[in-house]
Amino acid sequence: MPFSSLGFSPALLPALLRAITENGYLAPTAIQSEAIPAALQGRDIVASAQTGSGKTAAFALPLLHRLAETPTGTSRRVRGLILVPARELAAQVGEALVSLAKYLPQRIKVAVVFGGVSINPQMMNLRGGADIVVATPGRLIDLIDHNALTLASVSLLVLDEADRLLDLGFGEELGRILALLPAQRQSLFFSATFPPAIETLAASMLTDPLRIEVQAAPQAAPDIVQRAIEVDPSRRTQLLRHLVQTEKFKRVLVFVATKHAAEIVADKLRKAEIEAEPFHGELSQGKRNQVLQDFKLKALQVVVATDVAARGIDIAQLPVVVNYDLPRSSVDYTHRIGRTGRAGESGMAISFVSANTEAHFKLIEKRQGMNVAREQVAGFEPVEVQQVNPADPLSNGGIKGKRPSKKDKLRQAAAQTQAGQDH
Repeated sequence: MPFSSLGFSPALLPALLRAITENGYLAPTAIQSEAIPAALQGRDIVASAQTGSGKTAAFALPLLHRLAETPTGTSRRVRGLILVPARELAAQVGEALVSLAKYLPQRIKVAVVFGGVSINPQMMNLRGGADIVVATPGRLIDLIDHNALTLASVSLLVLDEADRLLDLGFGEELGRILALLPAQRQSLFFSATFPPAIETLAASMLTDPLRIEVQAAPQAAPDIVQRAIEVDPSRRTQLLRHLVQTEKFKRVLVFVATKHAAEIVADKLRKAEIEAEPFHGELSQGKRNQVLQDFKLKALQVVVATDVAARGIDIAQLPVVVNYDLPRSSVDYTHRIGRTGRAGESGMAISFVSANTEAHFKLIEKRQGMNVAREQVAGFEPVEVQQVNPADPLSNGGIKGKRPSKKDKLRQAAAQTQAGQDH
């Protein structure tokens, strides 16, 4: 099915097709084929598809089409609002919108706003209005409180990475924003995963939503080799350095649990003459941009990141992802390893597993429906045995009879809230 058959207006089709072609889209992906016609018809949508499936174009094209069909002349009111959980994703979505709108008959102004940088330039940029705003929730509220914009004219709302936006860390901000939006609007929710509780909440916010779920066909599944290497926690950095050097990894994205770990691991790699930088929520936006740019240009060999980088970061031809610390959930595992093996490329995902995290990795395997063979690297064979820590809900891996207590779950929820604030 070509893009020309998805329902675009004949008057706008040539301009959109030209931009689509320049962006490298040869034919619609599965999520684009299903979502675009429904969105053009004005339907509310809850859509899920695997990472790297083309979700951004699936909501960007209908939004641009709607705005181009009903131009407002020189008066710019915010008619399209896209909420995202992370700064880098906001910038990425903004770039995609500008690129796809390039040849439309009337210029569409896209404003990208996020925290971590001065609010003043963003307020100045909004003085002339904007047709589309791409925003992280916290900064959007700041701008509204400063009277820099109003949401009274929004006719189309998009939540990108909706599961993270609707999670604990963003619930209050979303509630405030939704209360300011017109009741009559079209809403599109896109994400790679939709846990049951999130689906229930999303359904309560939409009107007769169309549910789209695109499963990756076996032949279209990302080509990712998954490895699980057994190693004692104290030797993970040495093993990481060994793998980078002996297996000649050109670029590696390493996931750790804390900002402190990102700094320490990156520093130790640099001392071993490996070009490495940390990437976490306490870095300035300028530094984060520079790290990503250097990584994309292959000036950096290793980036050591917290989960702030797990979603929305699209680094072409990234060959290897390493779970230095295991993710807290199988959903986060999906997003982490989804940074490699994108757009038809092959990739590798390596998880370091210790005696204390073996049970948790087994739980991830169960929920992912997979079985990854354990391996050991000569010289790094583990010697430690499991030590169950009752205060750590992950130490038992959710094994029956040793499930987390109510207090453990509250601790975990608090940790997830703090992780959300990193964005």
